[in-house]
Amino acid sequence: MLRSMYAGISGMKGFQTKLDVIGNNIANVNTVGFKKGRVTFQDMLSQTTSGASGPTATRGGINPKQVGLGVQLGSIDNLHTQGFSQTTNNPLDLQLEGDGMFVVDTGNGEAYTRAGNFYLDEDSNIVNADGFFLLDVNGDRITIPDNAKSISIEQDGSITIVDDTNTPQNLAQIGLAMFSNPAGLEKAGSNLFFATENAGLVAGMVAPETDGAASIVSGALEMSNVDLAEEFTEMITAQRGFQANTRIITTSDEILQELVNLKR
Repeated sequence: MLRSMYAGISGMKGFQTKLDVIGNNIANVNTVGFKKGRVTFQDMLSQTTSGASGPTATRGGINPKQVGLGVQLGSIDNLHTQGFSQTTNNPLDLQLEGDGMFVVDTGNGEAYTRAGNFYLDEDSNIVNADGFFLLDVNGDRITIPDNAKSISIEQDGSITIVDDTNTPQNLAQIGLAMFSNPAGLEKAGSNLFFATENAGLVAGMVAPETDGAASIVSGALEMSNVDLAEEFTEMITAQRGFQANTRIITTSDEILQELVNLKR
């Protein structure tokens, strides 16, 4: 009975974590470049009451007898699938179609993002919403000249401006970071990710549409990859699982109460 109580407690804790992740997904359903999370579970160690034995000449084999001790958190995965597209017609709104991430200079190192809502600051640098500088393939900041009359960004990341003499000029090319395991990135808030030892950062930045990197769509944004229908279904499942585990604890408590009453 006590084992069932502890198993129920572990189940409640697990489903509470699942609900936390689902709540965060739903809260960020309209966040630019957000990548949803997913919870997986693993069974805990089992108590073996009887071990297995092999067959003999006079008797067949016997399987082990084990009682499970509950559930534990297996992983919280970040799913880097393609998000939904939203057209904005703003030339500095950039959407990535495929693998790779924009690289920004935070002042304390590089960070990575799929959020392509960029702006021009007072010095005509291309920055994100937090003022972090977008970097080109050479790792340099991208600065738009003061005499630029228009800006266009091609699918390969090439930035072309038209100056005050109506002459087009190739200014720079946006660089992308590639990871062999994007799920290994660490979320840092503000739509940013930090590289970890397990993310598999490919050395050096690559140009869009090369070496398997994504293409860039100007005038559009990649929104969250959260599917509300899926999240609500998972939320119902988590809620029912939580309720079922509370019922385990309630039933175990009732049986313990019956045992206590036997002494009276």
